[in-house]
This record gives sequence, structure tokens and C-alpha cells, in this order.
Amino acid sequence: MATAETSAMSPSLRKATSISDLREMALHRVPRAFFQYGDHGSYAQATLNANRHDLEALSFRQRIGIDVGVRDLSTTIAGEPSALPFAFGPIGLLGMQHGDGEILACRAAQAAGIPFCLSTMSICSIEDVAAAVEKPFWFQLYVMRDRGFVRDMIARAIAARCSALMVTMDMNMLGQRHCDVKNGLTVPPKVTLANLVDVATKPSWGLSVLRGKRKTFGNLAGRIKGMDSVTTLAQWVSTQFDPTLNWRDIEWIRGLWPGPLVIKGVLDVEDARIAATSGATSIVVSNHGGRQLDGAPSSISALPAIAE
Repeated sequence: MATAETSAMSPSLRKATSISDLREMALHRVPRAFFQYGDHGSYAQATLNANRHDLEALSFRQRIGIDVGVRDLSTTIAGEPSALPFAFGPIGLLGMQHGDGEILACRAAQAAGIPFCLSTMSICSIEDVAAAVEKPFWFQLYVMRDRGFVRDMIARAIAARCSALMVTMDMNMLGQRHCDVKNGLTVPPKVTLANLVDVATKPSWGLSVLRGKRKTFGNLAGRIKGMDSVTTLAQWVSTQFDPTLNWRDIEWIRGLWPGPLVIKGVLDVEDARIAATSGATSIVVSNHGGRQLDGAPSSISALPAIAE
């Protein structure tokens, strides 16, 4: 059945049959700096490639002669019902892939009956998204050096009725992404001849971003004294990822956050055990999409031992 959302889609988008199709469209529609920010990994991208290779190496056990007339993929994730065993993970700068990207993605996830998680480093703020959707969503938290900011962010997540808090533990030091350095990635895009030409050839992207609610980090803008410009916000962020982050911080967060607490970035069995005793209700087995420690094992290869 056609809906208002599908009717508004471009003909090419309606013909997309796979994630590969959507990636190919984004390659031509989104400026290179932002496309590669979402598409590439850190350093030599060995972990990113391992994620893909090891997942593709898995195969299904095909059985026959079994009644599959009734099929149900619904499950429960972090205590919430989900129509599918999937969730939309947190994506920084999503509003730079398309104007109001966080709001649109949250609406899409909720329409599909699956969880959506908003990133600390989103373009639309947590309040923007909460005001634009009907149901609660998850919030992903980076633990910055400024613990006052962290406390305030948790309070805002509570006020926005977020149903789960996902704390990222594997980004206390920022992995270098070569493409971001080469592209001079900034938010909004740095004004250079190459970027101007790139943006000029992406008119639909430019229009969507111009129409969007925000052009910088919505959760940070106006919240940090003396940090109202794009440049100073970016400088603040670059110095705020905290190498001292440890399990005592999780216990502190557990005391502030009343709901389900998800720990993201687990690749080791022992860390999974520690998370369980530190107040976590769920964990995400993840290497940050191959965007942090290059040379780490693929997420799917680490999963069986941790699940066991």
C-alpha cells in the first residue's frame, strides 16, 4: 500500500532493492567529506574490512520440509519490543548526510517498529528529535572530560523520555580516519574551492541541509560557555574525549540514569563480565565499525564467545 512517505520518494529511491543500492545513491548525492565520514574506517581500515569479510563468510543452515507458513521475526531489545532483530545504531553527523537526518531516521525506525539511537554528536538536538516523533528513543552518550556536560546530557535524556542510555566505551582516544584528514572534514563544510565544487554538484543535498533545523552539533550548541561558533565547538570536541574513562565512571552514570543502561564497544569476554557487574542491562559487541582501533577483531568473530 502506498503511503505519504513512499509517495514522496524519488523514483530512483523507490527502485532501491538493497543497502548496496542506497550506498551507491549516497555516493552520488552526498558531498565526499560526509559520505566518506560514514563509509570509511580508521587507519588502514583492516578492522572495517574484517567486519565485512567475516560477516559475509557466514552462511545459513538451509532446512526443508518444515512448515514456514507463519513467520515472526519480532523480539525484545533492551527490554523493548522490536518488530525485527535490528536497531538503528547511533550515527554522528547524520544531519549532514541529509537535512534533519536524525528526525527522519527516527521516524523511519519507529514506523518499522524497531529502536532508534540518537548520537551525542548529532546535528539535530535530543530535544529536536523528541519534539518531532511520537515514541521514546534511545540516546548514545560520550563520556567527555567535562563531567558537568555529561551530567547535563543525562538529565536532558531523562527529560526527553529516552527509553535507554547507550554509553560508548571504545572512544576515549580518537582513531585517525585518513579520509577525514584529507577531506578537511568540518561541520558545516570548510569553504574551499574543492568543497564548493563538490557541494555545487549536490543541489538536492544542499537544499535539504539548508532547510534543516540545524547546521552544527545540536546537543552542544549553546550549552557550553564561549563555544557558540562551529570552530570553537569542533576544537572543544577534539579535546574532550577522555583517556581516563573507566568502569568507575559507569557506576557513576548508573547512579544518575534510572533506565536501561547499554554498554557499547565490548569485544572481550572479561569486559562483558565486568559490564554485567557494573550496572549494565545490555551490551553491544562492537569495534565502532572499524573506525577506532584498527587491528581489532571483527565484531561478528568476537560475538560467539561473549554470547556464551
